[in-house]
Amino acid sequence: MEGSEITVMPGAFDAVSAMLVEQAGFSAVFTSGFGLAASTLGLPDVGFLDRTANLDRVRDIASRVNIPLVADLDTGYGNALHVRHAVGEAIDAGAAGVILEDQVWPKRCGHMDDKRVVSPEDHARRVRAAADARAERGEDLVIIGRTDARYTAGLEAAIERGRAYHEAGADVVFVEAPESRSEMERIADAFDAPTFANMVEGGKTPYLPPAQLQEIGFDFVVYPVLSLFAATRGIQDALAGLSDGVVGDAATASFAEFKEVIGTEDLEALEERYADN
Repeated sequence: MEGSEITVMPGAFDAVSAMLVEQAGFSAVFTSGFGLAASTLGLPDVGFLDRTANLDRVRDIASRVNIPLVADLDTGYGNALHVRHAVGEAIDAGAAGVILEDQVWPKRCGHMDDKRVVSPEDHARRVRAAADARAERGEDLVIIGRTDARYTAGLEAAIERGRAYHEAGADVVFVEAPESRSEMERIADAFDAPTFANMVEGGKTPYLPPAQLQEIGFDFVVYPVLSLFAATRGIQDALAGLSDGVVGDAATASFAEFKEVIGTEDLEALEERYADN
């Protein structure tokens, strides 16, 4: 929040991908609702992943990394009371930040069409409830207020919503799915608050590297599905080779390399400590 450089958060869809984010040197990690719905259920991000399933995954992931984790809490799963409960559970699960969006439940991925949003007053109440839950717990949780109104009502209406959510208690403003660089520049310049960019390969927003996003003026950026899409392509390629009867040519980690990723040596050292000698 206070750094001068843009904070880059790759998305994680399970504990291993989150550990790889940390091992690659990133300072924070993001749990994408899209990625969790896909990896857990094999379904698109259209509301099938409920609060319990989402936060169970967040808890598993947070327990295996030491960097801050920002959790996608979708709409908060109901009214202001449900948001309070979800935020408390996110804190207990180990989240350092949460995103709350103003869609109607069941929500849709921000880069899909046919999204619907609640009134700005309704979502401001959700954000206020999240801020109250944070204050009552005495936590430093970062609240990211997201609006999908660019799709439903246009950019200026989305900016007005972002301002209302910041006033209600959001620390960071996230206007989802701008469709040009000029729209992104307008967003970055519109708020007296940190701003958040979402880079989805093949999505509605121009796909830019962090340096260009910092030049535009964004403070945070997530690449929520980069690891999921990379893993998907790698698995497809490896399985295609095996289907053709070829083994050993696929670009995979070795058994020894993967054991290092998941900390096998540390566990073996603990096992030795408690061995019956």
